[in-house]
Amino acid sequence: MDETSQKIIDATMSLIRDKGYVATTTKDIARLAGVNECTLFRKFENKKDIVLQGVAQEKWRANVTPDIFQNVQWELEPDLEMFMNAYMDRITPDFVNLSIGLRAPQLYDETASMIMKVPQAFISSLTEYFQKMEELGKIAHFDFESLAMTVFSSTFGYTFLSASFEQKLAKTDREEFVKSSVKIFVDGISKL
Repeated sequence: MDETSQKIIDATMSLIRDKGYVATTTKDIARLAGVNECTLFRKFENKKDIVLQGVAQEKWRANVTPDIFQNVQWELEPDLEMFMNAYMDRITPDFVNLSIGLRAPQLYDETASMIMKVPQAFISSLTEYFQKMEELGKIAHFDFESLAMTVFSSTFGYTFLSASFEQKLAKTDREEFVKSSVKIFVDGISKL
């Protein structure tokens, strides 16, 4: 990809993160990229084409893949903390805002599969982890996918609310939230 095309993609993705898809105009994109609008249309078919090429680039994805959840100790408490922290390290407020912008109805059919890769990586990795913990005799049998969804929902909720409201909604910082949540999960799992 040439430098001008990359500038256009970077400008587009930044604007969608900050303003949303609908509010982002091609004039805004050209201005931020430092090109004229004609150049934008010589390089790309339309605004949607720019976005779809942007979401295909690793730099505009959170890079949440199953391999980030491999550093397990086979001890429930530190492992659940690792899962939550690995997710939160990558799902920054900027990424949360970008993913909201990528859910615009005009884009969603094309972007949904890319957006869903993030929760799928977390949930499938945690489900497999719980299954292995059962095989090791460290936890009892349960609906592990539901359990993984519960942990993910908590992690996602805190991340989303923190990105949206900073510490205005709840005063609990990330470290305290992770430790407290994991304790609740571990206590609940041990009673199953």
